[in-house]
Amino acid sequence: MSRTATEQRATRKDWLGLAVLVVPILVVSMDMSVLYLALPFMTADLEPTSNQTLWILDIYGFLLAGLLITMGSLGDRIGRRTLLMIGAVVFGAASLVATFSTSPEMLLVARALLGIGGATIAPSTLSLIRNMFHDPAQRKEAIGLWTAGFAGGAAVGPVIGGVLLEHFWWGSVFLINIPIMVVLFVAAPLLVPEFKDTDPGRFDPLSVVLAIASMLSIVFAVKHGAQDGIDIATATSALAGLGLGSVFVLRQRRAAHPLIDVTLFAERAFSAAVVVQFLVIFAMTGFSLFASQYLQLIVGLGPLEAGLWLLVPAVAAAAGAVLAPTLSKIIRTGTIIAGGLLFIAIGCTAMAFVGSDSGLPLLLAGMAVLTFGIGAASTLNSDIVLTAAAPEKAGAASALSETGAELGGAVGIAILGTIGSTVYRHRMDDAIPAETPADIAEPARETIGGAVAVADYLPEPYASQLSAAANSSFIDGFNLASGASAALMAVSAVAVFVLLRRQTASER
Repeated sequence: MSRTATEQRATRKDWLGLAVLVVPILVVSMDMSVLYLALPFMTADLEPTSNQTLWILDIYGFLLAGLLITMGSLGDRIGRRTLLMIGAVVFGAASLVATFSTSPEMLLVARALLGIGGATIAPSTLSLIRNMFHDPAQRKEAIGLWTAGFAGGAAVGPVIGGVLLEHFWWGSVFLINIPIMVVLFVAAPLLVPEFKDTDPGRFDPLSVVLAIASMLSIVFAVKHGAQDGIDIATATSALAGLGLGSVFVLRQRRAAHPLIDVTLFAERAFSAAVVVQFLVIFAMTGFSLFASQYLQLIVGLGPLEAGLWLLVPAVAAAAGAVLAPTLSKIIRTGTIIAGGLLFIAIGCTAMAFVGSDSGLPLLLAGMAVLTFGIGAASTLNSDIVLTAAAPEKAGAASALSETGAELGGAVGIAILGTIGSTVYRHRMDDAIPAETPADIAEPARETIGGAVAVADYLPEPYASQLSAAANSSFIDGFNLASGASAALMAVSAVAVFVLLRRQTASER
């Protein structure tokens, strides 16, 4: 029986091309996970403030979120493979700057450049899958492998980063990006076909400015509000972002050739999928930050050993990603996605009971349940997003999904990280004696890494007392962030189940 174009089966070259597309996803995931492991070494060397530390962690995701919509539309116009290769060059060059950073400000700039490079890479990979895999079942399998690749980066990153941190300086963790980007730049023209919109219409620079300004204003409001509370700057930035965003949406609705098709959000499944992408990455990035610090600073593991233990949740995420397409043949898509959020809620609940002396089992079990849910939900989410738009607009559609994901990651670090650091500082204010010299009290009060470094120079019993107070304060923040996230995910699971209840196993 002959097949239509939309039912065409993928070739061997398409599957090899998929392997090339997984490479940049590995890099994005590795770049986040190795930075978590390197954080104690970086803070000891560069001595950033707690605010600078949070910015170094999340500016990458903020710029990704701000630029993805523009880059997704640009890829539809100039070619998604072309944009992917441009991103490889920018990402590789920024990695070189990060490797040899000598100040918090220099590292912050490098992370910003990495975010710009990542924004050119992220929408290209997923949208190319939409064009290469037309058969629905094969497309779900390809997206599952793509999602598993993201989890694989989380698994390989800590191990490679741990080896480097055992033998070299913290900046060496960024060196692993460069050869991977070289491989991508060479292999993409050979194995990945080029796709672009043959009739993209007139380019609208005003829409580009509105999209970037709106998103950056909103993420700044989230960041500033989480760090410093609701003040004039927070309110002004939020209102400006919402206002600019409203103008952007109105312009897209009236344009003959819009930058993005905002009518996609009228479809309930698409809107729910974007929100879920925000939620799952919110949970993953926030708790990856806590887990890496817990393993190194509370349990006392070296970076390599900590990286090896983090293989457990990474493998769980890959298992969820690979299993979800098979389950979708017999279980409603909406049920699987809502179930993934419920798994995340259960994992967060487990981590709300992690203590200073609970050791590895409870933490790893909670993280594994959480990441299994993330893998399952993300895979089917991506398929909903990709099939909602016409193939020639897949870049813009995937950019909307990636924007939700990256914004979720940035907000996860900002909100959950701020909860942890606020509780930590509050507890340490009460724990450190008032007569303690400022050069000792301030680093210990800022971060648990600072407290560990200070304790090394104190005699007993003061060193043990400071370490115990820091550990307890860190755990209190971790537990509170976990409990709040568990409640959010449980409520979201119910809401998503209702929104996607008509999404049958056979759809998409």
